[in-house]
Amino acid sequence: MPITLSLYNEIYEHQLKDFHLPEEQLQFTSLPLDKIHNPTISKDTCHIVILSDDVPVGYFALENGDKLRKYSNNPNARLLTSFSIDARHQGQGIAKEGLNQLPGFIREHLPETDEVVLGVNKRNKAAISLYLKTGFTDEAEVYVGPKGPQHVLHLKI
Repeated sequence: MPITLSLYNEIYEHQLKDFHLPEEQLQFTSLPLDKIHNPTISKDTCHIVILSDDVPVGYFALENGDKLRKYSNNPNARLLTSFSIDARHQGQGIAKEGLNQLPGFIREHLPETDEVVLGVNKRNKAAISLYLKTGFTDEAEVYVGPKGPQHVLHLKI
């Protein structure tokens, strides 16, 4: 099953309505359509779906603007938020493959971006491990957000 990244398109809306995350994961992320239709996020946020055989099975956003500034002073960075894989597709390596494709996807679609930063809750050990395995580095920075302390991780593009 080939895994690919794609910019969000309304053709995925119907399939994303069925996206499911267990309660313990929802404390760390949000459902794709909740994020995509959130009026408070930056207008030039990039919404990205992770496809398996052209079916959306994952999602994340690459934001800039005020929210990014809480994590980085780099004007060419993007903030990765709301990363998730549909519960029915977890444990298949999809998250890892999607993140491994991220640098190439950014070079193609956001060529001005030279870094991705993210905040991951210190309690979310599985996510921390995944990000570190896919090239993100922990520079010992912490951001205290509304849901507790977060490791700030960096990926140079």
